[in-house]
Amino acid sequence: MAHTFTSLLTHVVFSTSDRAPFLADAIRPEVHAYLGGALRELRAFPIAIGGTRDHVHILTRLPAEVAVADCLRIVKTNFSRRIKEQWPERRSFAWQGGYGAFSVSESSRQTVIRYIRDQARHHERISFKDEFLSLLKKHGVEFDERYLW
Repeated sequence: MAHTFTSLLTHVVFSTSDRAPFLADAIRPEVHAYLGGALRELRAFPIAIGGTRDHVHILTRLPAEVAVADCLRIVKTNFSRRIKEQWPERRSFAWQGGYGAFSVSESSRQTVIRYIRDQARHHERISFKDEFLSLLKKHGVEFDERYLW
């Protein structure tokens, strides 16, 4: 085959360090826009970006040549630098070290988009910790809870 064809939809979740509430409502649209731009620079296609004061959800289509780990390292590092420059009062901002990344089928795309867009209402009922544990279990990811937090 002369070309590579992929459809790599990935739902990514990561939080601020210690889940500190750095992503206030007033700046969140700009945060999401910046994250989307950073993904596009890597030739990824951001489909939905949402979250709350302490974490972000992204549904993105990754190009075949960009590994999830590389993508998130670059996006998180660049954004950390940007938030400290643009909002000096958030100088101590940091992302958590890890993340969750889950494959999404094309048939589940709209469900995941709605889930990401409904984060504020979703978190009226469930904590980030419970949400993340639920995602890990739903996707069959093995983990030891002693090392999650």
